[in-house]
Amino acid sequence: MIIFFDPLCLEFSHSGHPERPARVADSERLLKERHPNWQWRKPSAASKSALLRAHSADHLAAIAGRAKDFDADTPVYSNIYEYASRSAGAARDAARAALHDARAFSLMRPPGHHATRDRAMGFCYFNNIAVAALDAIESGAERVAIWDFDAHHGNGTEAIVADNPQIAFASIHQFPAYPGTGTKSFANIDNYVVAPHTARAEHVDAAERALKKLVELKPDLLLVSAGFDAYAGDPLVQMMLEQEDFAKFGDWLRETGIATAAILEGGYSDELPELIDAFLSAWEG
Repeated sequence: MIIFFDPLCLEFSHSGHPERPARVADSERLLKERHPNWQWRKPSAASKSALLRAHSADHLAAIAGRAKDFDADTPVYSNIYEYASRSAGAARDAARAALHDARAFSLMRPPGHHATRDRAMGFCYFNNIAVAALDAIESGAERVAIWDFDAHHGNGTEAIVADNPQIAFASIHQFPAYPGTGTKSFANIDNYVVAPHTARAEHVDAAERALKKLVELKPDLLLVSAGFDAYAGDPLVQMMLEQEDFAKFGDWLRETGIATAAILEGGYSDELPELIDAFLSAWEG
């Protein structure tokens, strides 16, 4: 297992904000303690050209120079362009490692799947997984699949990759919940809606159906928006998954035989490090 991580991503915070440095710092510490043989690599920042595949020039300028918060959930931090481009670069580096037969995970913040082509929102500034997917295609991959099991709809990813014949996107998410999208499927987009307090077995079944459909497409690369906020103890939604369910997700990835990289999205409970470890350990086998 290769973990892409840069301590730079721990340098920004906002008092009381759920997307906090401890999410990643505690996970780094636990993974290094339990898996001394895993490789740790420092990612490079995504270039302007890589970011422009997913975002507009105006959006890049806004991330670099905006003086006021994007919204109540998405503050402006000093140097946020550097932090966000480093997180996008880690996703890209993980995807490239996967295409060279490695299992790779990006343990970085900020997350990305809510960021649209022109808007930062939902704790997200650049859409890390879209940047990674489009980079893979630019590098020669003919087909990329994205499996998003974060509790919230990956609205930004959907908006960026919609109608791209080389990318298939599936999101399994709670509705109603933020951002209030993801109720319809179309073209290359499959949305699997899970109501609040849905039984675990039903939720897991939806996730499995989504992954199986993507695998049937025989993509060159499978990218995973790995959000752990569907955990029953997460404070932001009302979903019922337990640690063993995330381990099951890892088992499924190991069994696909497809080049795969996973990118951290949400997950705001104190148990996040254990959830990540369960997922990665099962995936590693």
